[in-house]
Amino acid sequence: MAAPRTQAPPTNRNGRGKDNGQMDFEALKQLIHSKLVEKLDLSRLGDLEGDTLRREIRLVVEHLCDTENPLLNRAERERLIEEVLDETFGFGPLEILLKEEGVADIMINGPKNVFIEKHGRIQKSNVTFRDNEHLLQILDRIVSKVGRRIDETQPMCDARLPDGSRVNAIIPPLALDGPSLTIRRFGSSPLTLENLLKFGAFTPEMVMFLEGAMKARLNIIVSGGTGSGKTTLLNTLSSFIPNDQRVITIEDAAELQLQQDHVLRLETRPANIEGKGRISATDLVRNSLRMRPDRVIIGECRGPEAMDMLQAMNTGHEGSLTTIHANAPRDAVARLETMITMGGIEIPLRAIRHQFASAVDLIIQANRLQGGPRKVTHITEVVGMEQDTVIMQDIFLFVQDGIDETGKAFGHFESTGVRPSNMDRLEAAGVRLPANLFAARTLGR
Repeated sequence: MAAPRTQAPPTNRNGRGKDNGQMDFEALKQLIHSKLVEKLDLSRLGDLEGDTLRREIRLVVEHLCDTENPLLNRAERERLIEEVLDETFGFGPLEILLKEEGVADIMINGPKNVFIEKHGRIQKSNVTFRDNEHLLQILDRIVSKVGRRIDETQPMCDARLPDGSRVNAIIPPLALDGPSLTIRRFGSSPLTLENLLKFGAFTPEMVMFLEGAMKARLNIIVSGGTGSGKTTLLNTLSSFIPNDQRVITIEDAAELQLQQDHVLRLETRPANIEGKGRISATDLVRNSLRMRPDRVIIGECRGPEAMDMLQAMNTGHEGSLTTIHANAPRDAVARLETMITMGGIEIPLRAIRHQFASAVDLIIQANRLQGGPRKVTHITEVVGMEQDTVIMQDIFLFVQDGIDETGKAFGHFESTGVRPSNMDRLEAAGVRLPANLFAARTLGR
């Protein structure tokens, strides 16, 4: 509904009021936006698309600016036009942060407290929203684009932005200080293998082995904490999948950016307002096995779907991948056991461990170190079972040496000297690795 017509607030030559410049700028912006809504011919908008539509609307906004306050200077006028267009087409004040280079995470704790993580450090942004209602409007625009909803009956939601960035939102009454959003940025161009090598996430020797493991269709779990780079690593590993294989991805909020031609993306669905219609990751994993996949990739195992994933790995879908929240390879086993048992599956722990040991070939541990650097700290092989224990051996490690003067952790990579037991599978797949690749030594020096 269009806002009631009001007189533009008094401004000086900069478009700012004499007493409270920001308030007057916001009032002028709201006035122009409301008049824009009144002028829009909604029936004609459907005939215009993309840049053409934005150009047409921009002309209207420029005319309104000149009419309501012809004394605005060029910088203020351009800023006002862009912000009105962002309110009309995009995500309002968020657009500034989404366009800013180097922003990895956006954390909104109510309309006036917006924080960003940039270059590994968290800092408060000067971006704000008018009030809770304004923030809720932007949030509703985000979640509605992916068929989700958020309201008092369902005050938590996972969604995604058009560029693939992941969004988690929680609103009152659960969030006491106003609507809260957490956005994990994923740019339209995913980080490449060359980028990760340049950043020192791993070494060329480690990449050679991982490429061979993917081509030999080893089953891999990427383990790591929040923000450690698990999804980026999963995207990188998927680049080694041959283009003629059928890959099915399963996610709660789609964020994987696979480059192959033959990829089928599936996404879970929450229950509707009546509490019906929920499609879980477990449902999608089971259905995907009837769709003739060569590989199944679960964006993140969080619950009982972990058991279905292990069974898929054990029943002819080699080369499958998933991620799991854990701080070390050994913790990943315990975490997976917990998820399966909490899902109500009554099965002895020894049976779960046996299923794990027979299904999983490698665990890649990603960690975010102090100060922000992200490293692959372990490439660990799952060897098998000995009595009730899963036997694993580290092939490559990252060893932290200390903290530099900027507060960032630094260290070096090592090859442990262990030759993987599944080298025969790599050789059978035509993978030829240098004879000294696994010799015990420090890498990258």
